[in-house]
Amino acid sequence: MTGPSDAVAVVIPNWNGERWLRGCLDSIAAQTRRPEEIIVVDNGSLDASLSLLADEYPAVRVIALARNMGFAHAANLGLAATQASRVALLNTDVVCAADWLARLVAVLDGDPGLAAVACKMVDLEDPRRLYDAGDVLRRDGVCVQRGRHRCDDGRYDAAGEVFAACAGAALYRREPVVALGGFDERYFSYLEDVDLGLRLRLAGWRCAYEPAVARHAGGGSSWQLERSVPAWAQRNTLLLMAKTFPLSWAPAVIYRQLGWAWHAARERRLRAHLGATVAALPLLSSMLRERRRLRRSARLPIGVVVPRQPIRGG
Repeated sequence: MTGPSDAVAVVIPNWNGERWLRGCLDSIAAQTRRPEEIIVVDNGSLDASLSLLADEYPAVRVIALARNMGFAHAANLGLAATQASRVALLNTDVVCAADWLARLVAVLDGDPGLAAVACKMVDLEDPRRLYDAGDVLRRDGVCVQRGRHRCDDGRYDAAGEVFAACAGAALYRREPVVALGGFDERYFSYLEDVDLGLRLRLAGWRCAYEPAVARHAGGGSSWQLERSVPAWAQRNTLLLMAKTFPLSWAPAVIYRQLGWAWHAARERRLRAHLGATVAALPLLSSMLRERRRLRRSARLPIGVVVPRQPIRGG
C-alpha cells in the first residue's frame, strides 16, 4: 500500500469551471504516473461543477465551500486534506501531457533541496505560444513569467532552476509548504504563488524547472472576479513588497509604480488601478509586522534570493 512518504496528490481549486473540468481530470487519468489521490476544492461554484464531479468522477474527493474564498484558501484546504508528501496544484483550465506528473515527481525526488518544480505552460488552444516557464521576481516588484506570449521555439526546453513556480500547474513538496503556513490567503487571487516561492527561497529551499508540458487556457474564471487581473496584480504587488522588500529598493519600486500608473491612465483604467492601490492599504500594517518575523527566521538574505537584474518592460 502506498504511504504518505511516497504518495502524490493532485489538488484542483475550482470555481465555476464546469467547462474545463473534464479536460483537466481526463488528462490526470491518462498520466503515466497516476496520483494516489485527486482532490477538487470547489469555491462555491454556481454552475454544474459539483453534479459533473459526482456523476462522472466519483473517485475524485470533493471539498465543497459555500462561497468563493479565493485560490489561496482552496489550495491550502487541499494541502491540509492530504498526507501525500508531494502535491501537484492545477488550475481547472489546464490539460497536462501524459508524462507531466512523472517528470515533475522525478525531478523533485531527485533533489532533497527542492520545494517545488515548475513546468512549461503553453496556451491551451495554441500550444506554440508560451504561457509560463517559471517565474522571476525583480527588485521593482515585477514578477516576470518567463516566455510569456512568446513562440515556443525551444529556448525553454532545457531543465534548470527558476525563482518560483506558477501554481496553475506545479508540483510542491508538501512538508516545507505547510511548515511555512501555505499560501497567504490575504492575496485571494494572483501572486500568492510568488509570495510562497519567495518565502521558500528565504527559508533555503529551491525551485526547479522541468519542461514537461501543461496546456493552460489562462483566465478561465478570472473574468468573474470583482477586480481585473491588472488590478489584482497592483494590489498584491504592494502587499508582497510591504511584506518582504527592503527600503533600499524603493527607487526601483517607485519607478515601476509610476510607470504602471502611466500605462493605466493611457489605457483608461486609472480609476481601477488607484482603487486597487487603496484596497491594499488596510493590509499593509499586518504585512509590515510579518516582515520583521520573516527577516528573523530567514536562512538567506533577500538580496541573495532576489538578485539585482536589469529592469525593463513590465
